Amino acid sequence: MSLFARIFTLNAAVLAVATLVLLFGPVTISTRARLAEALIVLAGIAVMLVTNAVLLRVGLRPLARLTRVMTTVDLLRPGTRLAVRGRGEAAALIVAFNAMLDRLELERATSAARALSAQEAERHRIAQELHDEIGQTLTAVLLDLKRVADTAPAPVRDQLRQAQESTRNSLDEIRRIARRLRPGVLEELGLASALRALATEFTTAGLSVRRQVGSDLPRLSREAELVVYRVAQEGLTNAARHAAARTVELRLRPRAGGVELCVKDDGRGLGGAAEGAGIRGMRERALLIGAGLSVESPGTGTEVRLRVPA
Repeated sequence: MSLFARIFTLNAAVLAVATLVLLFGPVTISTRARLAEALIVLAGIAVMLVTNAVLLRVGLRPLARLTRVMTTVDLLRPGTRLAVRGRGEAAALIVAFNAMLDRLELERATSAARALSAQEAERHRIAQELHDEIGQTLTAVLLDLKRVADTAPAPVRDQLRQAQESTRNSLDEIRRIARRLRPGVLEELGLASALRALATEFTTAGLSVRRQVGSDLPRLSREAELVVYRVAQEGLTNAARHAAARTVELRLRPRAGGVELCVKDDGRGLGGAAEGAGIRGMRERALLIGAGLSVESPGTGTEVRLRVPA
């Protein structure tokens, strides 16, 4: 039954019942309506309106359910679908809406995969240029400063030693940036060693990172390992820069059918703030490998959980 036919039938049924009551019921109306008769007619109209409203509410309930889902659906949290009940235009509309969500989620995952692949390729290129070109240039500058400092007078030698130390610090910083852009340890030594190195890198005087990386982890694909590493990196970065945390727990352990990554800090938490680009980027990465990501802030601190199927 179409939506028009459904509404028309409901209204016609209410009017038909009211007509039958007037024709065959004990209700009568004089030429000049009396007060009691007017009250009876008004009561009948009120009953008709209430009945019509209830029946329309029932008839339009599928559209109300569809509206609620449309206002709350999020493509970064896939799987939200509306159950199809009955037949007619409302059911056809729900089926079309579910099919549209399927297409949007597929297109979003495909475009996100291309964007993240291009991003990783660009990171690889920048890291290689930093390491090969700028790193070699600074290394040559260090050697030149050392050679000049060895033959320079004492006052100038001290200044050259300071310049040499500043150049060495800049070289270490460039190497650190290159390692973050391109996790070479992930490709060479695997996920467990890469996470241990990442925790050591973020451990400073103001932040303590406690790591628990299991040794009997199931085998993951290269893409899944990269996603786990990037989510852990983003979680540690948020804890160090935005959460004002003192302690962070980094855990990677096997779970039924896969692994689970947990990054939990004792910082100030999200505080009801909207998710930023970092968290949405983690969700997009999780979608690429069919993983589930949850970000919770129970009072104090923030907990990021990534469940990756093996």
